[in-house]
Amino acid sequence: MFETRPRPANAQTPADLRAWLAELAARGELAVARENVSLIDELAAVAKCVEREKAVLFPRPSGHDIPVVVNLFTQRSWVADALGVSEAELLPHFLAAASDPLPCVEVTSAAAQEVVHTQVDLLKQLPIPKHNELDSGPYITAGLLISRNPVTGVQNVSIHRCQISGPDRIGVLLLPRHTLAYYRMAEQAGQGLEIAIVIGVHPALLLASQAIAALDEDEMDIAGALLGRPVEVVKCKTNSVRVPASAEIVVEGRILPKVREPEGPFGEFPQYYGPRAAREVIQVDAVTHRRHPIFHTIVGGSFEHLVLGGVPREATLLQHLKRSFPNVLDVRLTRGGTCRYHLVVKIDKVSEGEPKNIIMGAFGGHYDIKQVVVVDKDVDISSADEIEWAIATRFQADRDMVVVAGAQGSKLDPSTTDGISAKLGLDATAPLSDDPLAFRRIHVKGEEDVKLAEVLVKDPNAAFARIVAQVS
Repeated sequence: MFETRPRPANAQTPADLRAWLAELAARGELAVARENVSLIDELAAVAKCVEREKAVLFPRPSGHDIPVVVNLFTQRSWVADALGVSEAELLPHFLAAASDPLPCVEVTSAAAQEVVHTQVDLLKQLPIPKHNELDSGPYITAGLLISRNPVTGVQNVSIHRCQISGPDRIGVLLLPRHTLAYYRMAEQAGQGLEIAIVIGVHPALLLASQAIAALDEDEMDIAGALLGRPVEVVKCKTNSVRVPASAEIVVEGRILPKVREPEGPFGEFPQYYGPRAAREVIQVDAVTHRRHPIFHTIVGGSFEHLVLGGVPREATLLQHLKRSFPNVLDVRLTRGGTCRYHLVVKIDKVSEGEPKNIIMGAFGGHYDIKQVVVVDKDVDISSADEIEWAIATRFQADRDMVVVAGAQGSKLDPSTTDGISAKLGLDATAPLSDDPLAFRRIHVKGEEDVKLAEVLVKDPNAAFARIVAQVS
């Protein structure tokens, strides 16, 4: 399962989390908070205040020796930068990595295991924050939960909300995806599922964990392809799970069979609270980390939460649509639609009726998709104003709207009935017309060639004063 093959590393890609933080700092995009910011609410409050602009490093939060970093993924451009590609290349690069993964390489020693705790007290040993006001307590939110198929040994990497329920006990929400499939296999055999929660990794590993991959496709191999070099992994100290050797922190344990305990509420990506319910339970067996680790956290429902989940879904949906509609140019899951529910599709329109087919194809691409807007190639789908303009000037509700009732949606959408949702499609493309001016956008000639530094004076106040003096 672990092998190498030659592939050039991307020299522009930071080596690990620390290298990425150093790059953000050099660009002036990493803020550092004062010491002793409280892990309970205050850290998340500070992070939210600057989430559109900066990552934040918190030294000694609540007096803890381990610093906490947050806001690593609040902009799509940062995701691209961390992978050493342009923002325009981000989705094609992700798709190429998913289609041609690079297997991991196993090593025997690792920075992630420089310090080993077998007597575990999570809240004393790790600076785990509480984020949203009504969260049930501290949560690990940026941890890669790595599990192994109990039969084949193939690993899965995903992110789950992990509630600290005791010194060595974690409540975990398992949605109906691959981790849950592996757990049910182990539970039916009367065994716990060996897992590790990995905290503090290169952004590529976090991004790969969100890939919509098939069962028994190891997302860590996708991360290797994103990086252009194999991810080095090491065997855990107390189980058979392999974890990234360069990780900051690793929590080793087992999801216990036939055990359920209360978990939640927790602030989720739709900006509502996921409810309290009986969930699966992790028994922690060990904590390992670097000598001076950094703890990464994601505030529930923050931009970081949205962007991290959005980019891999965009890539998968783009690939899905282009199979049937080659003239699909790009897609975007909007932040206002929680980077999950609202999709915008840019097309080079060739025939009437096609946008409606694309809308229906998008609904089939992922059950989370609730609204699809199809626009022409002249629309900037990263701009909410541009999308609204297209709807305002190219859409008529009685002609261009598609509604599907009673479809499967997201159970985290509080407006659904146990996940049963209506779907809405809007064809905001211009009708094909022989009149060249019918839907041609206005344009000021030369606008794109203007060099403002050559046209505008550097001291406008002084210039204004001179003009006033001349005319008075």
